[in-house]
Amino acid sequence: MHDRLPARRQKTSEAPGDEAAISRKTPTKSRRQPRTGRAGDDAIIVELGSRVKQLRTQAALTLEEFAAQSGVSRAMLSKVERGEKSPTLAIIVRIAKGLNVSMSTLMGAEPDPAQVAVIRRANRLAFKDPETGFERHNLSPSHLDNDLEFLLHRIPPGESSGELPPYKVATEKYLVVHEGQLTVQTGDANYVLDTGDSFYFDVREPYRFINAGRTPCAYYLVIRRRRA
Repeated sequence: MHDRLPARRQKTSEAPGDEAAISRKTPTKSRRQPRTGRAGDDAIIVELGSRVKQLRTQAALTLEEFAAQSGVSRAMLSKVERGEKSPTLAIIVRIAKGLNVSMSTLMGAEPDPAQVAVIRRANRLAFKDPETGFERHNLSPSHLDNDLEFLLHRIPPGESSGELPPYKVATEKYLVVHEGQLTVQTGDANYVLDTGDSFYFDVREPYRFINAGRTPCAYYLVIRRRRA
């Protein structure tokens, strides 16, 4: 039996496109300011912004249209494209959704049709939320004919992914907790998972990954996008 607890959904009064409406909500900690200033981080932010603008241009979207499709404000998107703002996980997921690409593609993953692929730890595509420290590591190659992604997520104590939106295509997620305790919030229920527990859900509504404990949490995640 799953652990099923009453939902702890938090509502906001802001419009969906407003930056405040997709800001992080965590169980135990207050909002921290983004960690910026390092040359390496600045280069990554600029590269990401350039890629977002390139993909938007290829999709023939104006900033206004992009904002409407992603649910991210035009002002925020403009700052991201100019490399002036490091987006949080919640924002970058919405950006990927608005461009109709996977987050891995947005982060620079290249299609890899090879039958065998080795991804060294030092060469993983990784994203770290500048506010929460939430880490997303891509463990799988991007195959042209494969709708699967294999990921490693790490969440510091008392932090969360923030509310994440459902996908445009039917998507399933499978995960196993490697370390610590994880709460998956989806719909009107919270599921509390301990080390070694596994979990599956069909992503049909907003969801959230939460580490409400006092120790780090890490879990492996497989994403499957079902083809029409």
